Amino acid sequence: MLLPVTAAVVVVALAADLHNRPHAFGIDFHTYLAAAMVGIQHGWSQIYDQGLVAVAQKHVVPTLWSQPYISPPLVAWVVAPLSAVPYGAALDIWMAITLGALLAALIWSTDYRGWDRALLVAAAMVPWWVLHSVQVGQVVPLVAAGLIVAWRLLRDRRDVAAGIVLGVILLKPNTALWVPLVLLVAGRAKAFTAWLAVAAMVGVFSLIALGQSGLSAYLHDLSRLPNGANDLTLNGTFGLGGAAAMIVRVAIILGALVTAYRLRSTPGLAIAVGALASLITSPYLHGSDLCVFLAAGWMTWHEREAPAWRAMLTAMWFFATPFVVFDIKGGALLNRWAVAELVLFLAILLNAWFGALVSRWTRRALTTPSDLGRQAAA
Repeated sequence: MLLPVTAAVVVVALAADLHNRPHAFGIDFHTYLAAAMVGIQHGWSQIYDQGLVAVAQKHVVPTLWSQPYISPPLVAWVVAPLSAVPYGAALDIWMAITLGALLAALIWSTDYRGWDRALLVAAAMVPWWVLHSVQVGQVVPLVAAGLIVAWRLLRDRRDVAAGIVLGVILLKPNTALWVPLVLLVAGRAKAFTAWLAVAAMVGVFSLIALGQSGLSAYLHDLSRLPNGANDLTLNGTFGLGGAAAMIVRVAIILGALVTAYRLRSTPGLAIAVGALASLITSPYLHGSDLCVFLAAGWMTWHEREAPAWRAMLTAMWFFATPFVVFDIKGGALLNRWAVAELVLFLAILLNAWFGALVSRWTRRALTTPSDLGRQAAA
């Protein structure tokens, strides 16, 4: 009985998600594509000339507003081939790529089979930010997919392949920046080295393509973050700024790194801790970036099967459904999701450090006095 009811809830939730189409459909892809067009027409050193990018955005879709392009140059390079087809077709292809990559990662990574796998994957797509990120054309579903695939590769001891896959973090570093370093501390040096090699290669190409002027423009734009990027940060959620925010960020990062060694036998939790630390300490985030939170929850679900863990993750899932959040301006406030990230982060850390102690106490409490009084067999 539970399976059909759960399936019905998931289907209705997905239908509601699809119905709540964002008012700025394709807005982020529209910006990526405009930057790529600037690079093709004027040279890649000009992709952070926001005047040129704004003109290109109006040329691509006159009805959408312009926004600054502050993504790494890699994003513009990735979408550049799509500038050869009409915008509508390009957006459809891009959405199919991002949605397909995330779905494929979920399906491939899980040990569930049959209808259980279908239901679990469908449920993972329910949180409002998943389809929202696809519909606005965000790149972050690829980052989430990369984390999930890397986790499965690490479980199979294919560390070099995992490190190469983690190169997708370079598409949006602020969402998962600490994952490679956490894996290094967790004893996955090959994965870290492979990722570092990919990062170095992309960095060299970026420096060559941008030149000094392009690099200066990029750094200048990063110092002037767009409006609305603060809600999911420590400042937007807890009102922390300046030195206080810096101290908390350092403490979270150190907590993730110190705990990583204790999580070396569970790579999913190590990646989850790194991803959560990245989200919580990021100076700017948007709702779409919660796809990385989904990846962390997905790996935790598989690595920790105790009822308490499942109950916590299910509660977080419920509050992310369209039954609670009908759009990103209503229901559960956007800036409350940093609290959920912090709760999951602390739960993993406390379990890593004190889980064995709690288990011993639990076993001792469940041992009856008669059991304690028995003599062991000789």
